[in-house]
Amino acid sequence: MEPADRPAEFVEALAKGLAVLECFDAAHPDMTLSDIARRTGVTPAAARRSLITLQALGYVGQNGKRFHLRPKLMALASGFYFAARIDEFMLPELRQIVEEHGDASSVAMLDGVDVVYIAHHSTQRARRATAVVGARYPAHATSLGRVLLAGLPDDALDAALARMQPAALTARTVTDKAELRRLILAARADGYATTVDQLDYGITALAVPIRAADGRVVAALNSSGYTGMVTPDEMVASRLQPLRAAAGRLSLATTRIPALSAVLDGR
Repeated sequence: MEPADRPAEFVEALAKGLAVLECFDAAHPDMTLSDIARRTGVTPAAARRSLITLQALGYVGQNGKRFHLRPKLMALASGFYFAARIDEFMLPELRQIVEEHGDASSVAMLDGVDVVYIAHHSTQRARRATAVVGARYPAHATSLGRVLLAGLPDDALDAALARMQPAALTARTVTDKAELRRLILAARADGYATTVDQLDYGITALAVPIRAADGRVVAALNSSGYTGMVTPDEMVASRLQPLRAAAGRLSLATTRIPALSAVLDGR
């Protein structure tokens, strides 16, 4: 969040502490103080104060000079998961999609220029980019992300593309912003997006929007399979209508569950 966009009562210290927690990932499971300060963009002194506080609260551990996350942090994520009743309303839809078509199915939301997975079900066991709950991936390289970007108003889409620094995650990843805009606008017109080997080799995916009662796109639902075993055209022919039906049911669920509606609306 830019300083000009922050509310008057914005707590800088809390924001820095959360940034410290967010900087850990699969590639950085444990880090030194200097590593954390560099990845969060805060001073070493500010990073140290955050780490001491988080360590005292049980969210961060330390082994020598290296810090790591502790299991207590999972309670924060599970609180969201159960309050929004993801297991009750989203997972049955994903299981049905996987039962009918195999492979994997996920629901994600847009966070800046990334997508964050809030529900996932899979029969896949291959070593490749993993769409577990809480996983974050660049929106430009996923079918979910392109559908979510397509749901933005034009000015918000322009702003997202301006902030975006598309990385080539495979040799097939589209990184040209003009081409990305064309694909996003095509997804807006078609009501779905497909991708092949964009995020990782071996992933072909189809995604559709999940809409709020007023028609706004608040999340996206996808089905993915192995490249070489299914083509985008085959996915559209066999999975588009079931995905749209499931997305419609999830849209209706948001009107019945205040916590889920609030989450999907970004409140």
